[in-house]
Amino acid sequence: MRNFALLNVLVIAALCISCSTSHIKDIQASIPDMSGKPDGVYRGNYSLSGTPISVTVDVTISNQNITEVKIIKHRCSPIGKKAEKITERIIEKQSLDVDVVSGATGSSKAILKAVENALQ
Repeated sequence: MRNFALLNVLVIAALCISCSTSHIKDIQASIPDMSGKPDGVYRGNYSLSGTPISVTVDVTISNQNITEVKIIKHRCSPIGKKAEKITERIIEKQSLDVDVVSGATGSSKAILKAVENALQ
């Protein structure tokens, strides 16, 4: 009976994880129109629904280009920290249409959305 209860708990946990992460692939981010956006530092936040992942970034804009993305706060698992290198891709491509970091999809998407929110 005890093994059955443990099995039920594991199945329910797996279903919850599956349900809460299935929407992560569908999250899209894009840079809003930055024409006329003044130079400066813009703060953005994003919390990934159904997960403990949350991100706060400061995005520096100069001549309507992203020159720096600084992660102020990133609450995630240790694996999620790998996603922080996505900031380099954002600056390099001047786009949020970049590949996510393998194994850290949730944190990658949260960083992208935080940058998008900063620039709105």
